[in-house]
Amino acid sequence: MEIRELRYFVVLAEELHFGRAAQRLEMAQPPLSRAIARLERQLGVTLLERTSRKVTLTEAGAVLLSEGRAILSAVTAAERRTQEAAHKHHHLVLAVKSGTADELVAKLLGAYRAEPGAATVDLLLCEAHQQQTLLQNGQADVALLHLPFDSVAGLDTEILHTEGQVAILPTSHSLAGRSRIRTAEVTSLPELPMARWPDPGGSYPEGPGAEVRNLTQLFQLIALGRTTAIMPESAGTDLRRDLTAVPVLDAPPVTTVIAWPSQSRLRAAADLIRVATRL
Repeated sequence: MEIRELRYFVVLAEELHFGRAAQRLEMAQPPLSRAIARLERQLGVTLLERTSRKVTLTEAGAVLLSEGRAILSAVTAAERRTQEAAHKHHHLVLAVKSGTADELVAKLLGAYRAEPGAATVDLLLCEAHQQQTLLQNGQADVALLHLPFDSVAGLDTEILHTEGQVAILPTSHSLAGRSRIRTAEVTSLPELPMARWPDPGGSYPEGPGAEVRNLTQLFQLIALGRTTAIMPESAGTDLRRDLTAVPVLDAPPVTTVIAWPSQSRLRAAADLIRVATRL
């Protein structure tokens, strides 16, 4: 199996339309069809069911799509890291979910800059659950993730700190004046259904709460009285005036970890991780 053919298949499996896939790949449709047919012959399986109306993945095709994405991400990562390894002073990319761990990030970057021979650190702000993908496809070298919300499968990690959680409420709400609260009191508010975050695949769970992707969007919706959320207590610092953070007594703790691909051999990444665990 060639990488080129695998890339063709992944694009087609994502589009499920030969015309759109060919356009995305900047090629004609007949060569794409021939490449997919050749790939199926090589593997001895049917990857796609084709009718005059639609294209669908077979079970084997769904497996190859999942595996193919991982392979292509690894190839991209290998290309980038190989090129960077040839430069004495390359950039290090740190992925962080937008709006989280601001104080920790500031301390980490400040401490790392003081290290002899420190590389330039580019901060990559992302949305929920994107850090793992960014590490796997080589767009990021290290990332901050939050357990149990983020997956660390295929990554190496070091624990940085653990904290409690708070409920983010409109300041005008009756519960905002409480010194502490319980989870059931927050999740049972009919006027403020819990916000819904996308899963790693981008799908939202069922429920009445607002669909959100980042903290700016979330906080605006909470201030408007449309939703609420239980979050790590660090997210409750420096809130806008119309929001209040109330500690949630029985919410499980959240652990922040620094993560990196298990195959990484970047000296600069190792130095940043060492500084992070020392803070």
